[in-house]
Amino acid sequence: MVDVWLPYGKTDVCARIPARNLLGTIEPKDQTNVCNQTAEVERALQEPIGTKRLREIAKPESKVAIVVDETTYKSPSERMLTPVLAELNAAGVKDENITIIFGCGPHRPVTTEEAKKLLGEEAIKRINTISHSCTSTDLVYIGTTKTYGNKIQVNRVFAEADVKVLLGDINYHYYAGYGGGRKSVLPAVCGNESIQRNHSMLVNTNARTGNLENNPVHIDMTEAARLAKVDYIVNVVENRKGEIVKAFAGDLEAAFMEGVKLVDELYQATVVRRADIIVVSAGGYPADINLYQAYNSINNVLDAVKRGGVIILVAECLEGYGNQVFYDWMTRLPDVKSAEKEIRRNFVMGGHKALYLLKALQTYQIILVSSMPDFYATSIFKLKTARAVNDALNEALKITGSASRVWAFPQGSDVLPIYKAPDENKI
Repeated sequence: MVDVWLPYGKTDVCARIPARNLLGTIEPKDQTNVCNQTAEVERALQEPIGTKRLREIAKPESKVAIVVDETTYKSPSERMLTPVLAELNAAGVKDENITIIFGCGPHRPVTTEEAKKLLGEEAIKRINTISHSCTSTDLVYIGTTKTYGNKIQVNRVFAEADVKVLLGDINYHYYAGYGGGRKSVLPAVCGNESIQRNHSMLVNTNARTGNLENNPVHIDMTEAARLAKVDYIVNVVENRKGEIVKAFAGDLEAAFMEGVKLVDELYQATVVRRADIIVVSAGGYPADINLYQAYNSINNVLDAVKRGGVIILVAECLEGYGNQVFYDWMTRLPDVKSAEKEIRRNFVMGGHKALYLLKALQTYQIILVSSMPDFYATSIFKLKTARAVNDALNEALKITGSASRVWAFPQGSDVLPIYKAPDENKI
């Protein structure tokens, strides 16, 4: 037997996998952070990619809008913001001419206490902050995207700023391909109709984790950011501990793409054989706080399991299913076709998870090991359940056969396996 420890809530559970069955354990590369994370952001600001330094772009009289992530993202905004403010001040820009916009997209506004945690008390005292509302009546139309005809409306403060700066982190995203860069415009500071039009394209097969090629969601986001005339971005790539590995600053697209390369280097893994069974942990708290969040780990590892295989999801789900729209769509939409129709007709955040789960259930059997009541897991979300991971593994071996091969993913929310068939002609 091989013991594989899997994060579960704030603890770990042990999967005992027969050595003859185990193909291996796949985890992200263990990349150490830079010694001084603020200094790393300063370095990136001094060496911008594809554009001038921010202090050369901004003028003393410039009104500056800085978009930062809201509370549902783990972006290290404070560590990026302090050097950015210093760079702007070096250009002669006064604090009173800077506005920080929390890019809330379709999410709720940021509270005062949350703002302090995100930006630090020093920045909150110095700089005016606002939360963007996608349902606000005070939006500005800036143009229509060329490829998909999305009419883009953005936050007025953002639209009227002389200098527009985006802060964020680059990581995998299940339909935009990657987070970061252009996402700090669409959806972050856009109106609801622009967001819905963009997100409705997630039904496209190219709108998937780790893919930008012909991805309509990404293309539309990028065109929206171009229409917004973004001047500068500061994005970081972090390790599993949330520590900055490297910062990227400069041009909207050039700096972002450099960060994308590093994400793939750290978090992408090639598999030359698909498993019959996958045992995947969402990565523990907070990634497995509810089923809505934990499902991301399933979506990431689908390329590593055979059609008809079994996926064992190890996720505590302390807060249950986690999203009411996700729940509602699973109760009233019977299949993938009806979910896709609903998304095209009226995209609502949360409904996309129902679509993804229904798609996965078409091809795989999913066994959930969690603290969520069986009623919800089986009756609403159509999952099999097991009390412990080894019970789930025994059940999976009954389904796929005793000789089945197994991949284990202790950090499923952070790793992206890509299947590549072995080259049989290679000597």
